[in-house]
Amino acid sequence: MEFIGLDYTTLRVIWWLLLGILLIGWAVMDGFDLGVGTLLPFVARTDDERRLVINTVGPVWEGNQVWLVLGGGAIFAAWPPLYAVSFSGFYLAIFAMLFALILRPVGFKYRSKMPSKRWRDSWDWALFVGGLVPGLIAGVAVGNVLLGVPFHFDDSMRIFYTGSFFGLLTPFALLAGLVSVAMLVAHGAAMLVIKTDGPVAERSARYGSIAALASFVLFAVGGAWVAFGLPGYQITSQVVTDGPTNPLLKSAEIGSIAGGWLRNYSSMPATALAPVVGLLGALASAVLLRARRGGLAFLASGASIAAIILTVGFAIFPFLLPSSSQPVSSLTVWDSSSSHLTLWIMLLATVIFLPIILAYTTWVYRVLKGKTTAEEMGDNPNAY
Repeated sequence: MEFIGLDYTTLRVIWWLLLGILLIGWAVMDGFDLGVGTLLPFVARTDDERRLVINTVGPVWEGNQVWLVLGGGAIFAAWPPLYAVSFSGFYLAIFAMLFALILRPVGFKYRSKMPSKRWRDSWDWALFVGGLVPGLIAGVAVGNVLLGVPFHFDDSMRIFYTGSFFGLLTPFALLAGLVSVAMLVAHGAAMLVIKTDGPVAERSARYGSIAALASFVLFAVGGAWVAFGLPGYQITSQVVTDGPTNPLLKSAEIGSIAGGWLRNYSSMPATALAPVVGLLGALASAVLLRARRGGLAFLASGASIAAIILTVGFAIFPFLLPSSSQPVSSLTVWDSSSSHLTLWIMLLATVIFLPIILAYTTWVYRVLKGKTTAEEMGDNPNAY
């Protein structure tokens, strides 16, 4: 059965692309305020400076988290086995991430309730944790996707996860986590250069350029590790793109030589633009931040973030979550989606509501454009 000409295979690819778009949306839109939170204790030395930094993201951070909710919802509805495996296997990691995210609204709301320096410093460090930890864990998760995760299904499709929290913290996964932190810090620094002046903007430009260079170097090291140290995974049976949702109907294995994740780049050369843009964007962001060109630096860091995410997506396609303990249980685009009808209904809802979200977000940022200043905070009773 087809809906408006979209067969099951096409819908699966569309939802793979939409999942990537939602992840990029979260990393770019919520990523800069995570980066601002991480930078807070370092770019702002006085209480007034810290209030200035907080008020650059205070009005928008809640709206930016809509992308995280949309991404989680899309995984739940479009890729149920992926949701079940990742949210159960990564339970402690996701709990730590959510705990850090919970610190953000509490920190934003409680910090200004008392004038005590100790009180405010404590909440400033809570905002730092709330910015650093989610970015780090997200990167570690991506690193584990490239490595493969120890899980399998039995004959009745029950999930068995055989890993541990500390098993996720391998050297490669931690490197991926550092890439994530570095690129979000650079992105946040670019926003601070756009929204502030004076010492805060100068320090943000300096720290941001260092972070952008770090993301360039770390991403290059990670790419070399993937090329020369990771074998990747491959499907060894005939690929059925419109078959039922059952990972056990295929055959898959871990590659025999390093560089297995690079197969898609040789078969689809255009995808090689993604890592190139990721590297060039990070380098351009470093240069532009040093020159205090905040707007251009923000665009460059955003492009770098998007390209880095696409690099991973293109490399592992059609895999969504490889299994290191039983490769046949690996989840792919072709065997872990919801039904044809569900994907079509969700696509229809997305076509209607995603433009509304984008239009509203555009309007909000247009209303809030301009510098955040101490005078503005003094005149605004709603300032943090």
